[in-house]
Amino acid sequence: MTAWSARLTELGIELPDVVKPVAAYVPAARTGNLVYTAGQLPMTEGELPARGKVGDAVSPEQAKELARQCGLNALAAVDALVGIDAVVKVVKVVGFVASAPGFGGQPAVINGASELFGEVFGDAGAHARSAVGVSELPMDAPVEVEIIVEVVPAA
Repeated sequence: MTAWSARLTELGIELPDVVKPVAAYVPAARTGNLVYTAGQLPMTEGELPARGKVGDAVSPEQAKELARQCGLNALAAVDALVGIDAVVKVVKVVGFVASAPGFGGQPAVINGASELFGEVFGDAGAHARSAVGVSELPMDAPVEVEIIVEVVPAA
């Protein structure tokens, strides 16, 4: 196992508390060697720091930072379930961007999460990805990210 927790410390990154689900689901679930997270909103200390559509109420630059927070929240969910040091590879990232009409910068927004995974996991953070524009997200959030990670086999 790689000591990703040491890498987080080296980067000065502290994982937040796991975001409490807003409906009937769990933050992360494991099947075999894969952990799937629920869609993570950019909650910070129990609050959404911004609401509205990207390209309107929320700038693309702010949305990219919010996507990074979604990524941190996803890592917190993985850590709570199996421990961050159990991660072998980030396999897939799916990002949803609440987009104002005509906004087409979804890939750049979701780079906020993708770049975080690269910082933390290096080559093991390279992943397949979808960045999708949507008309609405829960709680009027501007962005939502979910991930699939490969983890070490269960003992």
